[in-house]
Amino acid sequence: MLQTACISFSWLLNVGNQKDGLFPASFSFLVAILGISLLYSFWKARKPMAPLPPGPRGLPILGYLPFLGFDNLHLVFTELGGVYGPIYKLWLGNKLTVVISSPSLVKEVVRDHDIAFSEREPPIAAQIITFGSSDIAFDSYSSPSWKNKRKVLATDMLSNANLNACYDLRREQVMKMVEDVYENVGKPIDIGELAFCTLINLIGKMVWGGALRGEKGTAVEGRFKEISSQMVVLMGKPNISDIFPAIAWFDMQGIQRGINEQKSDFLQLLLDLHKNQDSPSSLTMNQVKGLLMDIVVGATDTTSTTTEWAMAELMQHPEIMEKVKKELTDVVGVNEIIEEFHLPNLSYLSAVIKETFRLHPPVPLLFPRCSAQSLTVGGYNIPKGSKVFLNMWFIHTDPNIWDNPSEFRPERFLDEPGKFDFLGNDFRYMPFGSGRRRCPGITLGEKMLSFILASLLHSFEWKLPQGEQLGLSSKFGIVMKKKNPLRLIPIPRLSDHVLYKK
Repeated sequence: MLQTACISFSWLLNVGNQKDGLFPASFSFLVAILGISLLYSFWKARKPMAPLPPGPRGLPILGYLPFLGFDNLHLVFTELGGVYGPIYKLWLGNKLTVVISSPSLVKEVVRDHDIAFSEREPPIAAQIITFGSSDIAFDSYSSPSWKNKRKVLATDMLSNANLNACYDLRREQVMKMVEDVYENVGKPIDIGELAFCTLINLIGKMVWGGALRGEKGTAVEGRFKEISSQMVVLMGKPNISDIFPAIAWFDMQGIQRGINEQKSDFLQLLLDLHKNQDSPSSLTMNQVKGLLMDIVVGATDTTSTTTEWAMAELMQHPEIMEKVKKELTDVVGVNEIIEEFHLPNLSYLSAVIKETFRLHPPVPLLFPRCSAQSLTVGGYNIPKGSKVFLNMWFIHTDPNIWDNPSEFRPERFLDEPGKFDFLGNDFRYMPFGSGRRRCPGITLGEKMLSFILASLLHSFEWKLPQGEQLGLSSKFGIVMKKKNPLRLIPIPRLSDHVLYKK
């Protein structure tokens, strides 16, 4: 090598003796380039590079083992946050994951670098269920069709004008719910299933012009609920293929097989339903695919689950239940039924709903984001392609932010009623996310949740079936559900039975 270098240098000297003037100019140019390169390398070496966030050490596969089969991933992330701080990394297989759990750092992600963190890396389950991430929630932000799909859903389908035009549909389904409950007075009722059936029938009316109710009563609705719930669990279930893509084709946990079975059943129900409609309009396959994830799961499962959590908390706190009923009596009266125009005057019920979302956020870790480029957050380097979780469950229960955070106390939202909303502008309270990836169905979900909850509480007293205990344990999926369904027995509260007929 030394001999080669000497020969090369000798060649340069010999060429340099030429008198054509070409070499001196070229040589000077090369020296300049070399000097600039050396200076840049020296500057780059001296420039401090932001370190990766702190986190547990260990081989990637070992770092993942504790999470397999764990039903409360948000609790695991919260425990690790107590050790490593508000931003930390961990390796899930060969995937670098960053968990953030402070409002100031959340702001950097959803406000300062919103576009860069608007990408998705959907899990295997979500890709299968949404036919290759063809929906809004899991589709890539850079996809040409994403903005158009979101516009159709948020601006066209769920615009204020369209929602106002659909009031009669909402009222019809809520009144039908009240009538169904009245016909089953004295019998235990599954609150989550009741709310889900009401919502899915409303969505049916809005989207394809017909409800699910038919000769089979609630059999079809119940099947929809069962399949939807199973898909939500599958999408939230840890999957080895997500962290080791090279072995995805093995389907070691049987997740793909299970999803395909549920997806087939669900699509068949939708298609069978479509065949039985009198409307001349038809459901296209794209509409079916969109319903599968964004409408059915987004607009029904989260709202029905929150209805169940709110009722469970009220049953757990009878003094708060009495305050809600007093407000309903004062605003509506026991001689009238709830109408949607009453809802803005039910400030205490609104506080109950907000407190329910604080303690039981539907998606406690939100949908994970993916960094489209390397960025610095909180002084740490977040490499391109990192998966980023925002631990809103921890932020919603952080004692540095909330007084007595584990206590269900709606009054905390009465002090500044306009401060905390569902739009994601206050990074201490973001049950529906923020920025470009905020849930597009907030308005409809809020309207239906308030309408359903107010109608159930105004029209009936509720009690637990004899021998049953009230539990507040949860199970983790894309949506955080109650571990055991809430079953309650209704007792009529209104003054005239005619009010229970729609």
